[in-house]
Parts: sequence; structure tokens; C-alpha cells
Amino acid sequence: MAARIDKAVVSGVFSLDGQDFDVDNNVWLVGDDDEVLVVDAPYRADPIVEAIGGRRVIAIVLTHGHNDHITAAPIWFPPADRMLWDMVHAGTQPDEELEEGTVFPVAGGTLTALHTPGHSPGSTCLHAPDLGVVFTGDTLFCGGPGATGRSFSDQPTILSSIRARLLTLPGDTVVHTGHGEDTRISGELGNVH
Repeated sequence: MAARIDKAVVSGVFSLDGQDFDVDNNVWLVGDDDEVLVVDAPYRADPIVEAIGGRRVIAIVLTHGHNDHITAAPIWFPPADRMLWDMVHAGTQPDEELEEGTVFPVAGGTLTALHTPGHSPGSTCLHAPDLGVVFTGDTLFCGGPGATGRSFSDQPTILSSIRARLLTLPGDTVVHTGHGEDTRISGELGNVH
């Protein structure tokens, strides 16, 4: 059976720099009827477990270290965001380090980690060329770059990451974001200055 992409939305509170924001987080599930890889796992496990639907979980991959992406079931994590991990999970360690080029085989296809710092130092996207998609976490949204007004973020760095790592993907690549609507690489070419 061919791989498919499912989406669950989990609501919660994003907290950083002494501020709280109510947000809806996209949780992406890539797999088939037997196995699945979960991209970002915020807040509560119940809706994610329901979306998994009994499939074997290959991995849970966290695109970056903000609390609204890491609190349900942390497994793979970018080491450059360790300080953000420690804010939420002090005294513990992630199970695996998510590094540039890490490959996740799932349902006959692959997802490859692309290090895209800027939103946070360890921000990472997952490219699935077989499916024609990239999971961008909070690096790239429909309408432009992710936020950079918080601790450990940097606007010139995120713009450089997007230009070098994402806008070089085929234009018809679907962008599955960490929040909000999907877009395509071609639709974001004019939104990154």
C-alpha cells in the first residue's frame, strides 16, 4: 500500500519569554495501514494515539524545541535546541538526536531531515520527495517565514535557511506547516525577502 499523509490538530498553550499563546498545532502522520511516522507531538497524547489508529509507530520526530511541539511523546530531537528541551523536560534527555541528513524509512518511502535554523537553532524540516511534500514545523508557513521574535530565534538565519534549504525544492512541493494552512514552495517564493 502506498504511503499517505494524515493530519491531526491539537490545541494548547505555547509559552516562551514569559508569554502564553493559545495555538492549534498540526500533527502530521506519514505511513500506511501498518506503520506511521509522527511529525511533532504537542500537548496531549490522546488525539495523536487516536490518529495513529493502532499502527506501528516508526518514530516521533520533533521539528524544533518549543513546548507546543514537544510535550506529548518526545523521541527524536535536534540537539541544537537542547536549551529549549531543558525548559520543559529538565533532568531528562531525548531518545535520539535529529541531525542533518537523518533518514526515516516509512511505508516504502523516506523522510530526510533538513537542518533549517532560525526559528530556533535546531529547527529541522522533513522532506519526503516520494510524496512531494516537506514538513516545515515553524520554519515556513503559508505566507512566509516562521516567527523570530523570541529567545534563540534569528530572522537573518531563518531567511537564509528557507532560501538555501526549502526554496530550492521543486516548486510543486506541498508544504505541511506546524500551524495553519498548507502551501506550496512555488507559492512562497515571493514571501521570503
